[in-house]
Amino acid sequence: MTDHLRAEHPRPQFVREQWVHLNGEWEFDFDDEQAGDRERWYAGSRELTKRIQVPFAFQSKLSGIADPAFHDTVWYRRKLAVPDSFAGRRVILHFGAVDYEASAWVNGTLVARHEGGHTPFHADITDALAEHGDNVLVVKAVDYSRDVTLPRGKQYWLADSASIFYTRTTGIWQTVWMEAVSPVHLEKVRMTPDIDRKSIEIRSFIQGAERSGNLRMKVEITFEGKPVAEDVYRVTGAQTTRSIRIEDFNDHGLGGWWTPEHPNLYDVTFTLLDGETEADSVKSYFGMRKVSIEDGKLCINNRPYTMKLVLDQGYFPDGNLTPPSDEAIRQDVELTKAMGFNGARKHQKLEDPRYLYWCDRLGLLVWSEAANAYEYSEEYVHRFTREWLESVERDYNHPSIVAWVPLNESWGVPNIQIDKRQQQHALAMYHLTKSIDEMRPVVSNDGWEMVTTDLFNIHDYEWRREVLEERYGTVGKAVSAMPANRRLAVEGFPYAGQPILVTEFGGIAFKKSDWEGWGYSGAENEEDFERRLRSVIQPLLESPVVQGYCYTQLTDVEQEINGLLTYDRKPKIPLEIIKRINEGL
Repeated sequence: MTDHLRAEHPRPQFVREQWVHLNGEWEFDFDDEQAGDRERWYAGSRELTKRIQVPFAFQSKLSGIADPAFHDTVWYRRKLAVPDSFAGRRVILHFGAVDYEASAWVNGTLVARHEGGHTPFHADITDALAEHGDNVLVVKAVDYSRDVTLPRGKQYWLADSASIFYTRTTGIWQTVWMEAVSPVHLEKVRMTPDIDRKSIEIRSFIQGAERSGNLRMKVEITFEGKPVAEDVYRVTGAQTTRSIRIEDFNDHGLGGWWTPEHPNLYDVTFTLLDGETEADSVKSYFGMRKVSIEDGKLCINNRPYTMKLVLDQGYFPDGNLTPPSDEAIRQDVELTKAMGFNGARKHQKLEDPRYLYWCDRLGLLVWSEAANAYEYSEEYVHRFTREWLESVERDYNHPSIVAWVPLNESWGVPNIQIDKRQQQHALAMYHLTKSIDEMRPVVSNDGWEMVTTDLFNIHDYEWRREVLEERYGTVGKAVSAMPANRRLAVEGFPYAGQPILVTEFGGIAFKKSDWEGWGYSGAENEEDFERRLRSVIQPLLESPVVQGYCYTQLTDVEQEINGLLTYDRKPKIPLEIIKRINEGL
């Protein structure tokens, strides 16, 4: 299992030198009888009977357990060795994601509780550590596998995967790690680029700022190793905002702007000074990129831009929701670009930050979509709202992210056409997202039954070229169509001139591996597959009203064989053929 330790830095946009991952073998047990709390497993003295490879969920092969059955309460235990280099500093324990509820104890002391299966959390564990001897970390995870009001994405609530739903994920499924910080340190940074003013706004959040009255922030910005800007300014409280001009902005190639074709990134080092002493140092990066809608046109950096996306479920044969390696993540980005796509819609999953890092570095647009529930309830609203806010906060700084999609195909709001509460929930998610991020468009309900929305997105699995040409020949025909026998807009929220995109289409089934499965239409051989691809992509490229599309889908997944690649990432037809089709050739 050593090839799958996932030893790379799990948060590449906020890196300190002193950190260590805790991936690898942990003790593990199912707790189907709910004995753990009663028998005080959290105290750490009881050795668990199984072994699991973190960060892979027990349902996956790479976990070493590979048990797909329902086990909604699970426990983890391991010894916790704190590096000598952490001495004299605060020790922060991080979890990338634990599905769904998590509690963590160090030496029997509760240090963290968190709800939400896709978002990170952390705890300062310094005061719980033993002065001498071993430390023990215990984690309890509780899932609600059969609860259809739980934000779950594609995880199925029945025993076996079927239709569009896949194997469940319970417990730890992203990296667990520790880092050392000073009592006064940089908690997070929010970076907002402004290409029109040639500046980057930096909002710093300082932990422990009240401990010192002499704090300063030093910001050093470079481009391809060359100094661009440096600023030192006083920190007057827990939050400080500074706008830094990029003076020689136009000398950096295409204005230094970030696009998929030219993913220009600025490296930045934040140094927090307490008097003349360095209290903290963090390395990060940003991209100068603007997303806007001008005169009904979807624009990147003030120019109309056709988004050619592929739907990406983010599942892997051996790791399920967890990529087996950083190389596998990069490969998915590279394969997507090699087929002529300039973006991906990450479907029903908040993706690993390493994926966003490679999209930033290699140049791939990302539509970030929440893992939705399936049915509506008041408890769902509470759960989903918290998790969505944490998702937007985690990924705000990534230049690759160009759209937020809180809801998809009325999942979680199945009666939105007639239920005013569900309409208000969709509206709330739209406006809430806009209230914390004014940079990016927000889609209220991708596919159909939209309320107020920045983009008018249609899901259409029609496979006949002539029907697609007719349907997307005019705005009127496009917005009045009902391709899934669903109204595209909720009554009272008519089309209002938004950019029109077809954000799910294709889904052509083609069996090219041992996997059995289904798709929305079927191809008999490679020549037929290519012909069918052209028949669904070309009408959208040639449409006078469609400004972008998202093809279903990147890979086969479990019982679905409608990928451009097999589940193990082998192209079904040569990549260059798909690229030529996306280029209209």
